[in-house]
Amino acid sequence: MTAPLVPAGARVGFVAHAGGRVRVLRGGGPGGVPVVLVHGGGPDNAAISWFEVFGELARSRPVLAPDLPGFGRTDGVPVDGSPAAMADLAVAVAGAGPAVWIGVSMGGDVVLNVALRHPGAVAGLVAVAPGGLAAYAGNRVLHPLAWLACRLPDAVLLPALRLAGRFTGAAVRAMVHDPASVPPAVREEMVRESRRAPTGYLRYNQATVGPWRMRNDLSGRVGRIRAPALFVHGRQDRLVDPRDSLRAAAAMPDARAVLLDGCGHWVQIEARDRFLAELGPFLRRIDDEHDRGART
Repeated sequence: MTAPLVPAGARVGFVAHAGGRVRVLRGGGPGGVPVVLVHGGGPDNAAISWFEVFGELARSRPVLAPDLPGFGRTDGVPVDGSPAAMADLAVAVAGAGPAVWIGVSMGGDVVLNVALRHPGAVAGLVAVAPGGLAAYAGNRVLHPLAWLACRLPDAVLLPALRLAGRFTGAAVRAMVHDPASVPPAVREEMVRESRRAPTGYLRYNQATVGPWRMRNDLSGRVGRIRAPALFVHGRQDRLVDPRDSLRAAAAMPDARAVLLDGCGHWVQIEARDRFLAELGPFLRRIDDEHDRGART
């Protein structure tokens, strides 16, 4: 198996935090408003989620992508699992200054929390098939079963999740509409990630799945987010309902949602060019607004 995955244009570094260290991918240089990329859950890390788009984004601006606690090569940092705690950590690692926060799936949940908890850090927000907008895990009937599963001891759950993560082909088929769109290097990194104890995703599920409904449902709060926002969602997403993004965008004062046909959960992987085509005008708008503000 090849060396650990590093996207084009990325440099690997570490930031000391809470007695441990957070792996951070950095790229780009002076230019547009910085971008912070937040990866999803499951067998994922910053290099996996953003492999296809990191280099292109770094051509025009500084880019930073951390591995959240319990994922990738971040180690020694307490794994809380709550989206709020991950949002606070991401802001601390990103440093001062507003940025465009882009998160996918679980990372979408995190960046929505960044916007709510740290509005001064957010110049713009992009949520890709975000979690954090559903009332139930699956549906009202099945939800209590999901909660009971999350209550099982680590001695049961960690080996089970690690075993499930080994079936990379099945995971890819669940994530995307067209499995052939996932590069072999991303598949290899997913296998590597699945061999680690999946504490990050386990703690996220334990923190967010309540006995009767989701604890992280932000659908009633996203209307407070004033930053410009873009939701991008695959119309064929089997993991997160695209209607969640449509409803959230409609509830926010400066947001729009785009559904991409022929795409599943990972639009930034399987529809790279279309994703960047939607993202480009949004980033240019944020850059223009930042420049006008700097001149006043």
